[in-house]
Amino acid sequence: MSIELRNVSKRFGEVVAVNNVSFTVREGELMALLGPSGGGKTTVLRMIAGLEMPTSGDVLIGGKRVNDVSVQQRNIGFVFQNYALFNNMTVARNIAFGLKIKKWRRADIQARIAELLELFGLQGLESRYPHQLSGGQRQRVAIARALAPKPSVLLLDEPFGAVDAKIRQELREWLVTLHHDLNVTTVFVTHDQEEAMEVANRIVIFSRGNLEQVGSPREVYEQPANEFVARFIGVMNVLEPVVKDGVARVGELEFPAPGQPDGQKLRIGFRPYAVQISSDLTQYRYRAVLRHTFFLGVLLRVELELPSGLIVRARMTKEEYAHQGLEEGCEVSFQIRQYRVLAREEAPLQPELELPYTPPPILGENI
Repeated sequence: MSIELRNVSKRFGEVVAVNNVSFTVREGELMALLGPSGGGKTTVLRMIAGLEMPTSGDVLIGGKRVNDVSVQQRNIGFVFQNYALFNNMTVARNIAFGLKIKKWRRADIQARIAELLELFGLQGLESRYPHQLSGGQRQRVAIARALAPKPSVLLLDEPFGAVDAKIRQELREWLVTLHHDLNVTTVFVTHDQEEAMEVANRIVIFSRGNLEQVGSPREVYEQPANEFVARFIGVMNVLEPVVKDGVARVGELEFPAPGQPDGQKLRIGFRPYAVQISSDLTQYRYRAVLRHTFFLGVLLRVELELPSGLIVRARMTKEEYAHQGLEEGCEVSFQIRQYRVLAREEAPLQPELELPYTPPPILGENI
């Protein structure tokens, strides 16, 4: 079923936890609610579930307003961050709990348990208790329990926050596969940008109770709605040049600023991939020292220090890095291919601008 929030706000006394939020989760979609702590994302999830009531606005599930509909009547599966499994119940009894509440027949309960044990790779664990399981197994049991009554909507609150990095990666991949197989409308809360980008079809980004942007992972990364999104999703260099004679300058860097008054302070943003580096000191306009290199697998993140002390972060493939014979402490030339003039957080960003440049030789994928 689809989910829709229409001008939903939630207050706790004088505190506005959610401020006039509207968005739609399409039927069968896997959507992430992303934002820093205190952004309002968990409150939104709890209002969809019926665990919190909106102060104003409407929540619709399947096109029907459910503000006054109880949690039990919304046909929603909810998975809490800490699993909330019953420690005195076996895996099988945990999965069966909701089915017994709904008064399923005994034979149907046993068939459903067997189906979910196989689907979730939990065969042979049905007689174990939660303390006898790994973190990843406990999370699978929690999701199996939520899905047992065949809900039309699945809600997950920080589903992988309590497991280590390796298990978290495995669970992400597993969740994507599970969602593809079951096609249940799913909404999950996370503060992990990488997790949202990797798992979700679309992302809703929150900050201080406000909805900042809704879009696909690619849209929010390449077309951020404002400076908050630009900074929160991925890495962005942000500089504050001052305009003089139609040019915005900071340190050695210059950006065209036609029509801007002298003394105007701009905020310029550009992604690390927009920085082109060359070991040939004559190839590009600016010079810097390569101070630090961070290995990220296929990619390397490098930090460049300009003579003025300004730091610029760039990204390149390890093949390109090796081909150019780069190493920490060496001098390089560089330039910035693209940049944006950043507006205040609530205002839209200006279109990305191109700077003229001569493309260097690139080996491998230019990401």
